Amino acid sequence: MTKYLLIVESPSKARTIKKYLGKDFHVLSSVGHIKDLPEKELGIDIARDFKPKYVTIKGKTKIIQQLKSAAKEVSKIYLAPDPDREGEAIAWHIANALKVPEHRIQRVLFNEITYSGVQYGIKHPRKIDMSLVNAQQARRVMDRLVGYQVSPVLWKTLYSGLSAGRVQSVALRIICEREAEIERFMSREFWDLTVDLEESKGQRFTVKCVKIAGKKPDIPDEKTARQHETVLKNLSYIVESVKEKEVSKSPSPPFITSTLQQEVTRRFRFPPAKTMKIAQQLYEGIDIGGDRVGLITYMRTDSVRISKDAIDGVREFVSNRFGKEYLPTNPRYFKTKKKNIQDAHEGIRPTRFDLSPEQISGHLTPDQKKLYQLIWSRFAACQMALARYKQKTVDVKADDYLFRTVSNDLVFDGFLKAWREDRKEEASKKLPENLTEGEKVKLVEIHTGQKFTEPPPRFSEGTLIKELDTLEIGRPSTYASIVSTILTRKYVERKTGTLLPTDLGKTVNKILVQNMPNIFNTKFTANMEEDLDNIGSNRKAWLDVIHEFYKPFKQSLDAFDTQRKQIKENLHEKTGEKCELCGSEMVIKWSRNGKFLACSAFPECRNTKPILDTPAEDLPEKTCPNCEGKMVVKHGRYGKFWACSNYPKCKTTERFTLNISCPESDCNGKIVEKKTRKDKTFYGCSAYPSCKFATWNEPIATICSSCNYGILERKDSRSKGTIIICPKCKTEYEEQDTVKEIGNI
Repeated sequence: MTKYLLIVESPSKARTIKKYLGKDFHVLSSVGHIKDLPEKELGIDIARDFKPKYVTIKGKTKIIQQLKSAAKEVSKIYLAPDPDREGEAIAWHIANALKVPEHRIQRVLFNEITYSGVQYGIKHPRKIDMSLVNAQQARRVMDRLVGYQVSPVLWKTLYSGLSAGRVQSVALRIICEREAEIERFMSREFWDLTVDLEESKGQRFTVKCVKIAGKKPDIPDEKTARQHETVLKNLSYIVESVKEKEVSKSPSPPFITSTLQQEVTRRFRFPPAKTMKIAQQLYEGIDIGGDRVGLITYMRTDSVRISKDAIDGVREFVSNRFGKEYLPTNPRYFKTKKKNIQDAHEGIRPTRFDLSPEQISGHLTPDQKKLYQLIWSRFAACQMALARYKQKTVDVKADDYLFRTVSNDLVFDGFLKAWREDRKEEASKKLPENLTEGEKVKLVEIHTGQKFTEPPPRFSEGTLIKELDTLEIGRPSTYASIVSTILTRKYVERKTGTLLPTDLGKTVNKILVQNMPNIFNTKFTANMEEDLDNIGSNRKAWLDVIHEFYKPFKQSLDAFDTQRKQIKENLHEKTGEKCELCGSEMVIKWSRNGKFLACSAFPECRNTKPILDTPAEDLPEKTCPNCEGKMVVKHGRYGKFWACSNYPKCKTTERFTLNISCPESDCNGKIVEKKTRKDKTFYGCSAYPSCKFATWNEPIATICSSCNYGILERKDSRSKGTIIICPKCKTEYEEQDTVKEIGNI
């Protein structure tokens, strides 16, 4: 008969832990949360001091009965959900559901699912930390108050089915404000100035102009550049200084949740939710030759702390694998500059240094291997020697012009042996060895280059998480859900690797920011995160925080609700187009299917019709088969479709295709934009299933000049950004070349 019951929230975690405990332990899983607020009602009794109403989650009644039955037969119960606030709340709900005396229940934490990690947790039990439970409860209550009270007002203002979130709406605001900044940006022309020089032994090198008459160069146009070029042709060039020094580069700290998600998004284009799913698998345990092993420490953390045992283990690994010269004299410790970190956990690291990615690659899926390798390499590098470079700076003077070049030659690779950024590293410039101060050098060629200032880049999923982390909005457990939520709601869409606000997202953001500016802003949200941290550390009472939050929130909400009719009318865009039924002006309105044209005389006149969708770039013109009018892309209840521009005289419509012929031989189909079950866009042939052509990349109606393939594709490349490429022969093109060719098709 077993003496102890240990309950975790994950079945796979239960299987791994079971083998680390003896026959005295019975290990069961709650399969996540067992209690939550009800789905179809607010579930918060505001009048009774914000008392939450917790109900059993659908399908969990049987699991609760199993846990209660097992609890009756043991002397002690260990609750071991994940070691964070959410896990603490799960443990609290389980404890309440078991209905056993409090002294029989202990809370245990496993920062890593290894023998030593599990044994340490069992030997150091504690009571359920109600401060952490209350911090999670406060977050849940605030999110429910915002979501369930703002969303209905949003429905009445725009259309039903929309939703607003306390943190997600701020993330949407950040994306929309960046997009507005890009739209306002005015590009400015400027010119670079470089010269090729030759020293006495015939060795050439290139230097760039960094100062003119003691000031930073300001060359606004070609005329000014040519004037400088004329002057430079007649000047003498003298080496003013040659400086050499050794510089070093330090490794980055081990991953935390936000930096892991950023790096994986940048390298592999994994959505944050996918990254966390794979990391959870590595944490809970992988079957390696019949033995389940937790390969990494807990992956929801904002601490870069490293345990002494882990430092000793990785230093031994580095010494054996790379040599003692790669091991610094003293261990390296890291500190975070953020003020409200949860330092209960370590940084994300491997749990066992005898299981390298190469050794166990056969037991990992390709995605698991990518993530494990990344975590392993980053952690090994953080305890390795500095990378050292010999830096040489050469300044060349020509009257009022100062030119400079810098070279960095790697002397010792240090931590770079284990970890290099996956970017194209610029090759070090080769400079003549024997340049001396005062040496005259000969002008060989002058180069002038036209450039333009660029707007700030759109956020990717990784850089958005970095921005949220910098602003201290959200916490490690919430980043992935924040991003996935705004994508699922179609407030934001992925395009060429970046996040672009949709028309719906811009409209929702405009409504929320204009009418509840004190709630949906970064400072207010960051302050709320700090308050939640203070609850978790027992510096504030959760109900005090809720009361402080609700008063300004309710004032903003009431004002929003009062003005919603006027807000809705202000959203109606005038078109100048007359209703063909009654002669009143047609206006643009919103529905769950997007924008549409409606008669302003509603409800007396109920005339509506589709509206032109976003212009379809790179599409050849399409002619109506019935009246030879121009076909245009419109948007209806079931998405995009082709319609005759002579409507209502001609009501011809066709299924939406890109009007690009399928490139496969002996196929008369057209390329169609499609969606996967997970709403990811891809392109396939309209003749499917007889033709199986499909691609993830956006097709362009241009014939490849190298191999005569029927299309080119616009593709995202980690190293080159967005490129135009032939999918068959891989020839790359400039954007302007494809535009010219499309015009000739």
